[in-house]
Amino acid sequence: MKIGTWEKGVLVPVSRPMEKSKGFCRLIHPGQLLAGEDLGWLDLHYLDGRAAVLSPAEKSLLADAVEKGQVSLVNLSYGSMEEWRNRLEQEQKPKKKVHLLALGDVGSTVLTALKLLGGDCISQIGIYDMNEAVCKRWESELNQAAYPWDYDALPEVVILTEAELFDCDVFVFCASKGIPPVGSAVKDVRMAQFEANRGIVSLFAKKARAAGFAGLFAVVSDPVDPLCKAAFLASNENEEGKFDGKGLRPEQVQGYGLGVMNARAAYYAKQDVRFSSFLTEGRAFGPHGEDLVIANSISSYDDALSKELSRLAVEANLRTRELGFKPYVAPAISSAALSILLTLRGEWHYSSNFLGGVYMGCKNRTTEYGLEMEALPLPEALFRRIERAYQNLEAIL
Repeated sequence: MKIGTWEKGVLVPVSRPMEKSKGFCRLIHPGQLLAGEDLGWLDLHYLDGRAAVLSPAEKSLLADAVEKGQVSLVNLSYGSMEEWRNRLEQEQKPKKKVHLLALGDVGSTVLTALKLLGGDCISQIGIYDMNEAVCKRWESELNQAAYPWDYDALPEVVILTEAELFDCDVFVFCASKGIPPVGSAVKDVRMAQFEANRGIVSLFAKKARAAGFAGLFAVVSDPVDPLCKAAFLASNENEEGKFDGKGLRPEQVQGYGLGVMNARAAYYAKQDVRFSSFLTEGRAFGPHGEDLVIANSISSYDDALSKELSRLAVEANLRTRELGFKPYVAPAISSAALSILLTLRGEWHYSSNFLGGVYMGCKNRTTEYGLEMEALPLPEALFRRIERAYQNLEAIL
């Protein structure tokens, strides 16, 4: 095994297909060294089984650095070892420039939350919408929101031209069309939006490619998970429509939809003592939709209880629609704004990330050593639920 180094850690090179593998991620278990990425990366039982075939010498080579969390996998399909080293050693900005596309109900709520809560990690928020008056309204309103005598504590909001959209560190995609009206018979509103929103996200993913965008492409619009895949694929298509790997790397695209499903599960767990274990031991996996997987606990997993809590979380948006309102506030705050801020701070959160060709929601964080997805000793029944969700996502696109 040939390894390299950079100023903060160890680089382990692999050569894996671009369509199925990230370019850069944190190595947290020796089992990740074997074969390619797959759903087993979330399961410590699976990773332990993989690592059993490694020789003692192979295990000891990286043991200390892995224990310290200082090992990164770098995919040579996305660049040489030297190119990766140069990327990693570039100075990181203490605060990021965030650009947000579309200021509808969701986008304007995300914008407001980022403005109020992002002073520690956001330097500026750029906004763009087809309606110029909407941009002027939010620029004026939010730049008049300030602490007295500390007028630079909150990030400034600026209006962008379309050409400036990808001159940033984080691009937040909130554009959407075709949302079924309140009172419609559509059960899964998210999937009803897929075809309409797929065209929009693909258009802007190609613009990101053309701009050589090197930042985070954050997908907020529904359905989050397949739209992430659509963005990744579209950005890597050449003029003949063939995949060439010259667009966004898979880890540059993240989907922000699972945070609210976790928050909804917590909402119901607070109301019913049967679900109370979720508040300290629970996890959420999978998509922002029908295949959501809520686990009441990892160590004391109850399949029936977990499925009941999953159903409550999935149907929470319907309860809001029954009241005559569009359920966008909680998703805009929990899934998008709070989770994006946690991403920028390098803290644990829920979002969808690329795993073996599928964008899959789980607990994760962004570190200087790459994306880290939490791996747990998953009970068999829970893993099978997650596997079904993964396979259903895989079948969409």
